[in-house]
Amino acid sequence: MSGAAFATLLLIALMMGANHVAARIAFNNGVDVATAVVIRSTVTALVIVAILASQGVRVRFTRRHKQMLPVIGLLIGVQSLCLYSSVARLPVALALLAFNTYPLWTALWSFVVYRKRPEKAMVVAMPVILVGLAMALDVFGAASGLGASGQWARIGAGVAFALAAAGTFGLALVLTQHETGDVDGRVRTATTMTLAGVVALAMVTTQGGFHLPTAPAGWAGLATLTFLYGTAFTIMFTVLPRLGVVGNSAIMNVEPVFALVLAWMILGQAIAPVQVAGALLVVGAVMALGLRKR
Repeated sequence: MSGAAFATLLLIALMMGANHVAARIAFNNGVDVATAVVIRSTVTALVIVAILASQGVRVRFTRRHKQMLPVIGLLIGVQSLCLYSSVARLPVALALLAFNTYPLWTALWSFVVYRKRPEKAMVVAMPVILVGLAMALDVFGAASGLGASGQWARIGAGVAFALAAAGTFGLALVLTQHETGDVDGRVRTATTMTLAGVVALAMVTTQGGFHLPTAPAGWAGLATLTFLYGTAFTIMFTVLPRLGVVGNSAIMNVEPVFALVLAWMILGQAIAPVQVAGALLVVGAVMALGLRKR
């Protein structure tokens, strides 16, 4: 991998981590999760559609594509709502770490839906990821001093949302690979973002409308998360292909590490050393899975 490609992947990971820190700022200042997902998804979809138009990409869907793309879009919509719901409740890095268990969910769904047995590397990595996650989340409450029951009372809802996001994302990845893998990535993302926005919009209507920022910091957070998310995806589909890099490279799994540092610097969110060690264990195991030779 070239130096430019590596730097670009790290930049995308930084943007995605910063996007979640910005989201937390927005949530702390009046924005609700559904509003953030609608605005972020709509702007990103419009940007990618503009790229498609400028590049003259022809859109063709088979009957199978028309059946499965809405399902994938629904799953990504649910995943987006759940992940931001977790970010609103947990320290940002911990929410992203719990979400980073999605490779385990991908292996599970691949077996359940397509009867594809997990690779040996995945089986070996599973306990490592789970142990690291347990350390990062301080599941027994030792670092926080709250005990197991007190700690889970504090983090339980956030962890549940993050794991729900990981589960739905894992299923979306499996369906994408097997059912829509031959669809242009830009077209697939534009479709997915549009449908995710529709799912979030439905949630907005059930909550009585949009909940916009109540302070300047909230507007800054909302604008920043939308800019970072849209820009990261734009780079992913315009720059990475020219560098010969697949967009979901394992290098981008350092996102929780960037989020950990940014959340400490900007939000004042600090976690205990044992939790940092657990976070690095999870990130290292997930990166090792992504970088393994196939």
